[in-house]
Amino acid sequence: MSAQPHHPVGSPGGTRTTSGRVADRDTTMLRLAVDRALRGPEVDPNPRVGAVIVAADGQVAGAGHHRGAGSPHAEVVALRQAGDLAAGGTAYVSLEPCAHHGRTPPCTTALTDAGIARLVYAVADPDPRAAGGAQLLAEKGVEVQHLAMPEATEVLRHWTFAVAQDRPFVTWKTATTLDGRVAAADGSSAWITSSQAREDVHDLRARCGAIVVGTGTALADDPSLTARLPDGTLRDQQPLRVVVGERELGDTAQLRDDAAPTVHLTDRDPRSVLSELHTRCIRRVLLEGGPTLAAAWWRAGVVDEVVAYLAPALLGTGPGAVADLGITTMAGIARLHIDDVTRVGPDVRITAHPVRAQEEE
Repeated sequence: MSAQPHHPVGSPGGTRTTSGRVADRDTTMLRLAVDRALRGPEVDPNPRVGAVIVAADGQVAGAGHHRGAGSPHAEVVALRQAGDLAAGGTAYVSLEPCAHHGRTPPCTTALTDAGIARLVYAVADPDPRAAGGAQLLAEKGVEVQHLAMPEATEVLRHWTFAVAQDRPFVTWKTATTLDGRVAAADGSSAWITSSQAREDVHDLRARCGAIVVGTGTALADDPSLTARLPDGTLRDQQPLRVVVGERELGDTAQLRDDAAPTVHLTDRDPRSVLSELHTRCIRRVLLEGGPTLAAAWWRAGVVDEVVAYLAPALLGTGPGAVADLGITTMAGIARLHIDDVTRVGPDVRITAHPVRAQEEE
């Protein structure tokens, strides 16, 4: 990737061409910042951000990442490590430095106080409360360059979606036989997929802030909805367990234990549920409910991604993966775009997203 001709943010004019050597260095250093961002917690109200400070002599003087809400931001961690070497240097940050005072002071202030001469960042901050950091730094004399990088955008995908849409990103997970059954005719469903696929699901759960099921699934299956390690022990951080529906859970239900926090929402409207979860700072939701709940959320237009596990098996009868979608002709078929196909043990995992109207044009 090479940098494009550069207009410093806030500059009244004047274009300079970034040399090949500088462009290559910028790309390399920004990728280091993105790598640092990946060390941050994926399940957190705040975005995963990484920063690298390069001293005026071209040497890496500091690097850091954000460890979660309330902790120092990536820029501050990297500046502390760099110390006096930050003066006159360049800051490489995966997300535009914030310009507001939240739980921690603005990163723009930390950068200017340290004497940073240049900023290169990968993703513009979509949050109106924190955006504008690049402009502010440029106005204070810092040379600013926005170098778009797909890797950085991917790291922030669920967080930026939640900020832009004012609701969590929704992943619908399903596990079926080749003929699309999620259970046998007698209602039994353990186990359609392999132990390897179930371990993969626990990894997926651990990357989500909440798991949502309906009361039908909660009462019929008595699930624990926890994220576990391969040896069966609980992971350190658990998703919020969300039960949607009016029926009460039994006193002995696993969802009432203390393995993970649980909330019971009687409002079954998908958008209302997501609004409530957004206020709880949930950025990604895993929908694990049965066919009825899946259909309701699909028809509401809030399913953003599908992760489908297909087992090489047949049942012939039994409930399908999803209930009535209101589709009566092939002209109305709901199509998805496949993003990934992966073999998981004897099963296949397909990751796809709904084809929206703009993609069909």
